[in-house]
Amino acid sequence: MHIETLWNGVTLLQPSDQFRLGTDSMVLGAFARFPKGAAVADLGCGGGAVALMLLANDPTLHVTGIELQPQAAELARENARRSGLHFTALEGDLRQIEALLPAGSMDCVISNPPYFPVGSGQTAAASPLAQARSEETCSLPQLVHAAAWLLRYGGRFCLVHRPERLADLIWELRNQKLEPKRIRFVRHRQDSPVNLVLLEARKGGKPGLQYEPDLILFDPDGRETAECRKIYHR
Repeated sequence: MHIETLWNGVTLLQPSDQFRLGTDSMVLGAFARFPKGAAVADLGCGGGAVALMLLANDPTLHVTGIELQPQAAELARENARRSGLHFTALEGDLRQIEALLPAGSMDCVISNPPYFPVGSGQTAAASPLAQARSEETCSLPQLVHAAAWLLRYGGRFCLVHRPERLADLIWELRNQKLEPKRIRFVRHRQDSPVNLVLLEARKGGKPGLQYEPDLILFDPDGRETAECRKIYHR
């Protein structure tokens, strides 16, 4: 078991055979902007990394995680207990969201979901890490439907995804009346291809997409940029 130290006294236990806290979770936690005291759902919360980052930044949030794997849900609860944070982790299947939580019960939703469709090259391996990347247990349409079900009118949905899925993502969001409102691309270096997309959608929002400056993680010499250090609280 690996222990990751975040900030404000928050630590994260992580099994060695599962994904460690990655750049995608870190940049998502920094990108999300939620009102004080908001009710937030973390879809596919895993061991609670994103939820705990949100609470480390703003302990007034009321965060509920939904996780399919019982061991991961229990680990999320243990991580919250270790850090003295109030966080509810529900064991449940996002494909059956109507049976888990009431419609319109959340002000905000956040997710770092699987990126790749079933059968793609990235998910062909049978390892737990490869399976965690696959949409086998929750496709992109099912994820977006779950977010739309949970959000009140005007609520926000923030997620991180791969740039090659951006067209699919925007189509699915609009199909569920979630209007993309804010987008940011993440690059390793200024001249690198985009490797992550951060997107915020608003339930019932009017068209109008705000492009934020690209997030660059490293300078030409390979050193972390000031913004990257800020995200990691270094």
